[in-house]
Amino acid sequence: MLKPFLLLLCTVLACPLANAQIFQRELGDFDLKLGTTPSRSMAQGLVKPSSTGSFHGGLDLTHDSGFYVGQWAPSMGLSPGKNLEVDSYAGFKQPFDQTLGYEVGMIHYSYPKVDTLDSQELFGGLTLLGSRFGAAFSNDPDKLNRTLFADLGGNQPFGIGISMKYTTHQLYTPVSVDGGYVDSFTDWSVQLSRPFMGIDLDLIYSDSNLSGSNCSAYSGHNGQCDGLVTLKAEHAFY
Repeated sequence: MLKPFLLLLCTVLACPLANAQIFQRELGDFDLKLGTTPSRSMAQGLVKPSSTGSFHGGLDLTHDSGFYVGQWAPSMGLSPGKNLEVDSYAGFKQPFDQTLGYEVGMIHYSYPKVDTLDSQELFGGLTLLGSRFGAAFSNDPDKLNRTLFADLGGNQPFGIGISMKYTTHQLYTPVSVDGGYVDSFTDWSVQLSRPFMGIDLDLIYSDSNLSGSNCSAYSGHNGQCDGLVTLKAEHAFY
């Protein structure tokens, strides 16, 4: 009965009028958060649920010791072309002091109304002098992923933040391409970030080791297989 209850909460929270809100309450040694935006960034920024549907929401329960559990639905499946997705997670996060901390946990991705295999992800993160480092291992229905992440927030030359992500993907079933097969590939990205007059500016370069006709086998994190430069400007109005 727990999952239907949580999904009901998500449905109640997923009101367009309550977009990007988090409601928080203390329950003894626990801190409960309900909201229509993800309440935490797991693995020190490596794993972060995204809001992809018009109706989304979730809850997060954290104990004073550092243990936490939660459930997030990035899509309730109520909009055309969107399927219900439920991300359930648990972990432990603990700072040693103001400069050092760590986090470990796992997240389970499920699609109750679609004939799609569930997937799991194990993650861990370390915070050191304001910089963040993380690693994750996930088994998607079609491949195994291993990811390394670094956010050098502790050292920002000229106020520019630098973050990097590198992932290897091992396909369970090789993909046929011109001249042979592709059974694995890697992709990576580098992001430069800087606030400017209230606007968050991001310059992102992404690429993979596939090119030409081999790109038909690409299904990684980046927007496309070949090298891509993206400039993003974002301003928060509330």
